[in-house]
Amino acid sequence: MIEPLLIDHGLPALFILSFLAATVVPLGSEAGVVLLCLAGLDPTKILLTASVANTLGAVVNYLLGRWGARLWRRRHPKKPSAAWRVARRRIRRWGAPVLFFAWAPIVGDPLTVAAGSLEIPVGRFLAWVALGKLLRYYVIIKGAFLAVGP
Repeated sequence: MIEPLLIDHGLPALFILSFLAATVVPLGSEAGVVLLCLAGLDPTKILLTASVANTLGAVVNYLLGRWGARLWRRRHPKKPSAAWRVARRRIRRWGAPVLFFAWAPIVGDPLTVAAGSLEIPVGRFLAWVALGKLLRYYVIIKGAFLAVGP
Protein backbone atom coordinates (compact mmCIF):
# COMPACT_ATOMS: atom_id res chain seq x y z
CA MET A 1 0.00 0.00 0.00
CA ILE A 2 2.79 2.47 0.86
CA GLU A 3 4.98 1.33 -2.05
CA PRO A 4 2.82 2.82 -4.84
CA LEU A 5 2.47 6.07 -2.90
CA LEU A 6 6.22 6.36 -2.51
CA ILE A 7 6.93 5.60 -6.14
CA ASP A 8 4.20 7.96 -7.40
CA HIS A 9 4.99 10.85 -5.04
CA GLY A 10 8.71 10.33 -4.38
CA LEU A 11 10.41 12.73 -2.02
CA PRO A 12 7.26 14.42 -0.63
CA ALA A 13 5.89 11.00 0.33
CA LEU A 14 9.25 10.08 1.88
CA PHE A 15 9.22 13.34 3.84
CA ILE A 16 5.81 12.53 5.35
CA LEU A 17 6.75 8.92 6.06
CA SER A 18 10.06 9.89 7.66
CA PHE A 19 8.43 12.64 9.71
CA LEU A 20 5.72 10.34 11.05
CA ALA A 21 8.22 7.54 11.70
CA ALA A 22 10.09 9.79 14.16
CA THR A 23 6.96 10.55 16.17
CA VAL A 24 5.05 8.09 18.30
CA VAL A 25 3.24 6.85 15.16
CA PRO A 26 4.38 3.23 14.68
CA LEU A 27 5.95 3.52 11.22
CA GLY A 28 9.39 2.92 9.80
CA SER A 29 11.00 4.86 6.99
CA GLU A 30 13.89 2.54 6.13
CA ALA A 31 12.00 0.53 3.50
CA GLY A 32 10.85 3.76 1.84
CA VAL A 33 14.41 5.04 1.66
CA VAL A 34 15.62 1.80 0.09
CA LEU A 35 12.69 1.68 -2.32
CA LEU A 36 13.37 5.19 -3.61
CA CYS A 37 17.08 4.40 -3.95
CA LEU A 38 16.22 1.36 -6.03
CA ALA A 39 13.78 3.45 -8.07
CA GLY A 40 16.68 5.65 -9.13
CA LEU A 41 16.05 8.85 -7.18
CA ASP A 42 19.05 10.99 -6.29
CA PRO A 43 20.58 9.49 -3.10
CA THR A 44 21.64 12.92 -1.80
CA LYS A 45 18.06 14.19 -2.04
CA ILE A 46 16.80 11.02 -0.35
CA LEU A 47 19.37 11.43 2.44
CA LEU A 48 18.50 15.08 3.06
CA THR A 49 14.73 14.57 2.81
CA ALA A 50 14.62 11.61 5.18
CA SER A 51 17.09 13.15 7.65
CA VAL A 52 15.38 16.54 7.87
CA ALA A 53 11.90 15.05 8.12
CA ASN A 54 12.92 12.48 10.72
CA THR A 55 14.67 15.18 12.77
CA LEU A 56 11.57 17.40 12.60
CA GLY A 57 9.47 14.47 13.80
CA ALA A 58 11.81 14.13 16.77
CA VAL A 59 11.27 17.84 17.49
CA VAL A 60 7.55 17.10 17.83
CA ASN A 61 8.40 14.49 20.47
CA TYR A 62 10.70 16.97 22.19
CA LEU A 63 7.95 19.58 22.33
CA LEU A 64 5.44 17.00 23.58
CA GLY A 65 7.89 16.07 26.32
CA ARG A 66 8.59 19.65 27.26
CA TRP A 67 4.96 20.70 27.34
CA GLY A 68 3.53 17.40 28.47
CA ALA A 69 5.87 16.81 31.40
CA ARG A 70 4.52 19.78 33.26
CA LEU A 71 0.92 18.85 32.57
CA TRP A 72 1.49 15.16 33.27
CA ARG A 73 3.18 15.76 36.62
CA ARG A 74 0.25 17.85 37.76
CA ARG A 75 -2.43 15.39 36.68
CA HIS A 76 -0.78 11.98 37.01
CA PRO A 77 1.64 11.59 39.86
CA LYS A 78 2.03 7.82 39.24
CA LYS A 79 5.26 6.33 37.85
CA PRO A 80 6.09 6.59 34.16
CA SER A 81 6.67 3.55 31.93
CA ALA A 82 9.87 1.51 32.06
CA ALA A 83 11.06 2.81 28.66
CA TRP A 84 10.47 6.38 29.82
CA ARG A 85 12.43 5.83 33.06
CA VAL A 86 15.34 4.25 31.16
CA ALA A 87 15.42 7.11 28.65
CA ARG A 88 15.43 9.77 31.37
CA ARG A 89 18.13 7.92 33.31
CA ARG A 90 20.34 7.67 30.21
CA ILE A 91 19.95 11.34 29.37
CA ARG A 92 20.71 12.37 32.93
CA ARG A 93 23.75 10.09 33.03
CA TRP A 94 25.27 10.74 29.58
CA GLY A 95 23.73 14.10 28.71
CA ALA A 96 22.76 15.31 25.26
CA PRO A 97 25.19 13.04 23.32
CA VAL A 98 22.93 10.06 24.04
CA LEU A 99 20.44 11.72 21.67
CA PHE A 100 22.68 10.54 18.83
CA PHE A 101 20.75 7.27 19.32
CA ALA A 102 17.32 8.87 18.83
CA TRP A 103 17.05 6.76 15.64
CA ALA A 104 17.19 3.50 17.60
CA PRO A 105 14.07 1.33 17.76
CA ILE A 106 12.08 1.22 21.02
CA VAL A 107 14.21 3.68 23.01
CA GLY A 108 14.66 6.43 20.37
CA ASP A 109 11.24 8.04 20.71
CA PRO A 110 11.30 7.99 24.52
CA LEU A 111 14.75 9.57 24.42
CA THR A 112 13.45 12.54 22.44
CA VAL A 113 10.40 12.95 24.67
CA ALA A 114 12.56 12.65 27.79
CA ALA A 115 14.95 15.28 26.39
CA GLY A 116 12.04 17.68 26.14
CA SER A 117 10.84 16.91 29.64
CA LEU A 118 14.35 17.49 30.97
CA GLU A 119 14.55 20.71 28.94
CA ILE A 120 17.78 19.81 27.16
CA PRO A 121 18.78 22.95 25.21
CA VAL A 122 17.22 22.89 21.73
CA GLY A 123 20.52 23.50 19.93
CA ARG A 124 22.18 20.50 21.57
CA PHE A 125 19.10 18.40 21.00
CA LEU A 126 19.01 19.24 17.29
CA ALA A 127 22.74 18.73 16.78
CA TRP A 128 22.86 15.24 18.30
CA VAL A 129 19.55 14.02 16.90
CA ALA A 130 20.27 15.32 13.39
CA LEU A 131 23.76 13.82 13.37
CA GLY A 132 22.50 10.40 14.41
CA LYS A 133 19.66 10.39 11.91
CA LEU A 134 21.86 11.64 9.07
CA LEU A 135 24.45 8.92 9.65
CA ARG A 136 21.74 6.27 9.98
CA TYR A 137 20.18 7.16 6.63
CA TYR A 138 23.62 7.40 5.05
CA VAL A 139 24.34 3.81 6.10
CA ILE A 140 20.93 2.65 4.86
CA ILE A 141 21.42 4.32 1.48
CA LYS A 142 24.98 2.99 1.11
CA GLY A 143 23.69 -0.46 2.00
CA ALA A 144 20.93 -0.24 -0.59
CA PHE A 145 23.41 0.59 -3.34
CA LEU A 146 25.92 -2.05 -2.20
CA ALA A 147 23.18 -4.70 -2.25
CA VAL A 148 22.25 -3.85 -5.83
CA GLY A 149 25.82 -3.66 -7.09
CA PRO A 150 27.25 -1.56 -9.92
